[in-house]
Amino acid sequence: MGKLTAAAIVGRALEIGDAEGLDGLTIRRLAADLGVTPMALYWHFKNKELLLVGMADHLISGFAPKTGDERPWRERLREMVDGLIRVLRAHPCAKNILEQVDPLTVPSFLAVWDEALGLARAAGFNADESCLISKYILQSAISIADGPVHFRSTHTPEQLEEIVRVKRLGLQSLPAGRYPNLVEMAGPMVSGMSADLYDTFGVDLVMSGIEKLAARN
Repeated sequence: MGKLTAAAIVGRALEIGDAEGLDGLTIRRLAADLGVTPMALYWHFKNKELLLVGMADHLISGFAPKTGDERPWRERLREMVDGLIRVLRAHPCAKNILEQVDPLTVPSFLAVWDEALGLARAAGFNADESCLISKYILQSAISIADGPVHFRSTHTPEQLEEIVRVKRLGLQSLPAGRYPNLVEMAGPMVSGMSADLYDTFGVDLVMSGIEKLAARN
């Protein structure tokens, strides 16, 4: 193979992490997949901890803020949330990576974090409120990306269809007089919906709350 780069190492590490989880990712396994010795990887990443930092930086760099962006704070903040959800959905191991690394060691994370705080201040929030907004944004993005519409299952399509059918019938069989809304909306409640609607509506909820509070400042 050609010259081994940090980008190539991180790319393959993400593929392993997505397919097998981070427990299946080791320096020895990664080196074998890349056709090199473990020592060759140590030139770029001294250990797995630093490899995870490199993976986190790579993931977040895709939506890190660009210099000279003068768009309104609403547009920039929404783009940040969208970017985080997109990364979390595309890479099943991303959540675990972000939970395991120290944010202070990830340049792209620091850039996004600082930008989120700055945008909140631009919206008129004080320091305490801005810190809370940055935390809520992260947790909201994780929750949206973890939603049922993105559920990854080992079941066959036929098995999933049967599971959904049983759950739908269970809701529809409830006493309609006592639980009218559950009975009426049993279909969309258990059958799921398009990823686009799920994510867009979720971000709308988060952003509308922030904008509503900002209007009071």
